[in-house]
Amino acid sequence: MKGLARAVEDLASRCPVPAVVDNRCDRRFASAVECNAYFIVAEAVTNAVKHARASRIDISLELTDDVLRLRVTDDGVGGVAEAPAGSGLTGLADRVSAFDGTLSIESPHGAGTTIQVRIPVPAPPPARQRV
Repeated sequence: MKGLARAVEDLASRCPVPAVVDNRCDRRFASAVECNAYFIVAEAVTNAVKHARASRIDISLELTDDVLRLRVTDDGVGGVAEAPAGSGLTGLADRVSAFDGTLSIESPHGAGTTIQVRIPVPAPPPARQRV
């Protein structure tokens, strides 16, 4: 697999619930960031498949102002309550905080769930020029 976007597209293609990827991120990141971001998306998708009774999952990857934004939205039952210790949501929060990111969850009863993650990613250093 080459890069976060391709890995997420592969994940979506294997998902038992129809999943669509909107990729607005054309940059590679440090492998630790890419791996962590992939596992965040994978955990959010897994939670949607297991618990949401969703008929569709939308995944968005976007890079703006040196912030990688990940969003996973499902059209399921919603109503995600406060996560008990050891749950998948706790794992998501831990992964996000390891990279000084933020996690927000919107999940009104009967209206699906949206998980949004913001991870700061510094711009890559300029390419060296040969003299």
